[in-house]
Amino acid sequence: MRAMIPFPAIDPELVSVSLFGLDLALRWYALAYIAGILAGWRIGILLLRRERLWPRDVPPMRPGQADDLLTWLILGIVLGGRLGYVLFYNLGFYLQNPAQILVLWEGGMSFHGGMLGVVLAFTIFCRRNGIPILQTADMLAVATWPGLFFGRLANFINAELYGRPTDVPWAMKFPTMCQVPSVQNCPVAGEWFYTGQELARHPSQLYQAGLEGLALGAVLLLLAFGTRALKRPGILVGTFLTGYALARIVVEYVRQPDAQFVSPGNPIGFVIGEGAIGLTMGQLLSLPMLALGIALIVWARRGRTVPA
Repeated sequence: MRAMIPFPAIDPELVSVSLFGLDLALRWYALAYIAGILAGWRIGILLLRRERLWPRDVPPMRPGQADDLLTWLILGIVLGGRLGYVLFYNLGFYLQNPAQILVLWEGGMSFHGGMLGVVLAFTIFCRRNGIPILQTADMLAVATWPGLFFGRLANFINAELYGRPTDVPWAMKFPTMCQVPSVQNCPVAGEWFYTGQELARHPSQLYQAGLEGLALGAVLLLLAFGTRALKRPGILVGTFLTGYALARIVVEYVRQPDAQFVSPGNPIGFVIGEGAIGLTMGQLLSLPMLALGIALIVWARRGRTVPA
């Protein structure tokens, strides 16, 4: 048997209490959203208070307006993330079980859907309040990485979205061996393994936490606070879109395929392609982000820096 790191025994429920016959629990998953939103809000406030960072030394909004924007963003994250998961990843199941759409505490959120929800929310907010959209997008790009970091850590604690089998020294044995409840076999790495077999897997959630969260966050913070990047609207949001898309595309190669896209003839879970060549849903949804991010960077760099 190959060596593997045992999964740490972390209860997904941080606190659980019974009240009037109801079991109420605070889960790490929910706490990750709360921590990410609060940390992102604080980063946004710090940026707005440093007027010299912005074009003509004028921030796109007042700190008080950022508080109002936060409410819109929370709605965009939750509604967009859930609807994105329903539409992009498991539409057939939810058409048959529509009540399950509301069961948010069991997971099932799409980053790409959440991002679309955020874009719609802050665009409406900016237009209603006469706030420059692209500068606001730059601010939100710098403030997004804590949510990605904490969210992937919560995925790890929940033992979900884990990686494919591997023999790397840091391979981990996750408590759940298969995401396909209706069959006895588990589709991984181009072959079918019995579910009871102990498999060492990539901790892909930690890869994503490091790349999408820490690494991308460090780049964005350096650009925002250490350079004149905010004076060229579009640079930072373009960097975020490009960086996230590249990180997601790379990690998808070692991430366990989405069960609903897997079959004996498609063990990798491609939505486009066949055999050993194709694109997963995560990669497919990341390609427009990559194209838009590169286009924004090129467009912003070709323009002139707004004078201080």
